[in-house]
Amino acid sequence: MRLAIRRSVVDEWAMANGSGDVVLDAVPLALEAVLGVARGQTKVRVGSDSIRVMLESRAVIEGIRDSAEPHYGINTGFGSLSRKRVSPEDLRDLQRNLVRSHAAGVGEPLPTEVVRAMMAILAGSLARGLSGVRPIVVETIASMLNAGITPIVPSLGSVGASGDLAPLAHVACALIGEGEVTFGGKGTTSAAAMRSSGIQPLVLEAKEGLALINGTHLMAAQGVLLCGELELLVDAAIAAAAMSIDASRGTDSFLDRRVHEARCQPGQRDVAARVLALLKGSEILPSHAENDPRVQDPYSLRCMAQVIGAAADCFAYVRACVERELGAVTDNPLVFAGSGDGVGDVVSAGNFHGMPLAIPLDAATIGISHIAGISERRTFWMLSAFDAESHLRPYLSPEPGLNSGLMIAQYTAAALCNEIIGLATPASVANIGTSAGIEDYNSFGPRAAAKARRAVDLAMHVVAIELICAAQGIEAHRPLKSGRGVERVHGTLRRVVPTLEKDRPPAPDIAAVVGLIRGREIQRATAGV
Repeated sequence: MRLAIRRSVVDEWAMANGSGDVVLDAVPLALEAVLGVARGQTKVRVGSDSIRVMLESRAVIEGIRDSAEPHYGINTGFGSLSRKRVSPEDLRDLQRNLVRSHAAGVGEPLPTEVVRAMMAILAGSLARGLSGVRPIVVETIASMLNAGITPIVPSLGSVGASGDLAPLAHVACALIGEGEVTFGGKGTTSAAAMRSSGIQPLVLEAKEGLALINGTHLMAAQGVLLCGELELLVDAAIAAAAMSIDASRGTDSFLDRRVHEARCQPGQRDVAARVLALLKGSEILPSHAENDPRVQDPYSLRCMAQVIGAAADCFAYVRACVERELGAVTDNPLVFAGSGDGVGDVVSAGNFHGMPLAIPLDAATIGISHIAGISERRTFWMLSAFDAESHLRPYLSPEPGLNSGLMIAQYTAAALCNEIIGLATPASVANIGTSAGIEDYNSFGPRAAAKARRAVDLAMHVVAIELICAAQGIEAHRPLKSGRGVERVHGTLRRVVPTLEKDRPPAPDIAAVVGLIRGREIQRATAGV
């Protein structure tokens, strides 16, 4: 088994699905499909089954829209104003005003890929026919995605409970031809971009504005992108750990399969097996198998499988939660069409609440903190040269004293780990009520997601520093070679980071190795191992 985190290669997904178009057909979206849309690699279209179920639920809304009975979000106000009735002639204004008033986000704009993923997940949720919107609503979202029109959405403002209201409201403003977007690589108005692309701005009918902003789509989008990053982080961490064993002239005895089967933890078993496979064929390991006075290696080496494996198991849980959300409807109220004759039920509930995502997203950052933390400890061990049996010079310097070597790279790793420690404080455990108390327990899932994505970026830099140090350490033992898998990783690194022969700024090297991690080069170097 290769880590419980499955591969997420968009090109492979597209090949397996014919044209690669994402078809919204009332079924769950694949994580890889959302990644494809987010990165502009795949188009979106609305399937016939989706149109049918949307028309059925819309008929229910049309049937109750003008009734004397109050129906939340259809002929009433919102939040704590839900007891205020709205007359039939004002229903269009009600929905337009909702979208405008809720577009209250602040801060730096979200990256394009996040907004596109959010729009894809929103469209998928609405297409399942439980929100009561007309097909034209979903078709307009798809048209904007396919045309490359991306709303400019401020990153801050959602408490992750009654949906990601503010961010989604900025998207909804663009759908009605208001607000700012990027189009053709430039900023412009939504109205101008839609006009240029032949897309008609939406005129919102009853319930549709609420359906557009009432969902967990921002935190789910961040979760999708995070899952891809976690996969790359784990693969790089395993490669770095394997390389550090031989760089430190450590032992592989703790990787014995029987040890890890005795623990019964799948991530641990998988990590141990993969590290051992990367070291297969090492000439360094047998070179000190005899007359080595050391009995045990430090925890950062000896417990790597337990620590990285625990994080990998956590990430598998995170991915499973995100994937379930990609089949969810997180609107309120929900519309159940029944027999499809226009008679059905409208149920006000709380599927918009973000806690099912907020908790795993918070957990992800805790897992990330340990991958970074144990990586930094291995870097410290190699650079310290405390262990004379490692045969390493202090700071891996070509000439200690005259050259400081990689001394300060460890400082950087320590600083990054310190920030991750702060980010690992859960966002979901503290609460601030909203909407005059009617919304009195919020998830803050978007903060959990943003912190996890910041943490994984920092952790990639920490692991990159370990890779640089371990590659230098491996060369201290030449002409002996490490395992075949480790040597493939070493060769990949050396294409962008030369051997340290005298002091130079490490910053460009660190950035280059992070590029290898994000570009899947490290992952490819370990493929098949």
